[in-house]
Amino acid sequence: MMIESYNFGRIKLNNTEYTSDVIIFPDRVLHPWWRKEGHLLHIEDIEEVLNYKPEILIIGTGYSGVMRVPAEIVKKLQSMGIQVVVQKTTEAVKTYNSLESGKKVAALHLTC
Repeated sequence: MMIESYNFGRIKLNNTEYTSDVIIFPDRVLHPWWRKEGHLLHIEDIEEVLNYKPEILIIGTGYSGVMRVPAEIVKKLQSMGIQVVVQKTTEAVKTYNSLESGKKVAALHLTC
C-alpha cells in the first residue's frame, strides 16, 4: 500500500482520503487511530501493531513533530525485534513509501 499524498490533517491511500490519524498495515488502514493522550504515545496505543509484529514501524509525530514518543517505547519495540523510525509525518510518509512492501507498518499523526 502506497501513500498517495499527505498534507496537514489529510492523507490519501488507495484513492481514499483520511482526515484523522491512521495506522497503515499492509492489508488495511486502522482509522481513526486514537491515543490515550493526543500528543504522547503510550504502548497501549499501538497494541494492534504489537500483535501484528511488523519488521519495521514508522511513527509520524505530526506535521510539526508535536507528538512525543518516549524512549522507553522505542526500546521496548526494539527489544521485540521491531525496527523503529520516528520522524515528522512528512518525512515518515517518504520513508514509508521508500521501503519495499512487506511487514512494514506506519502509525501517523496527521496534524500538529
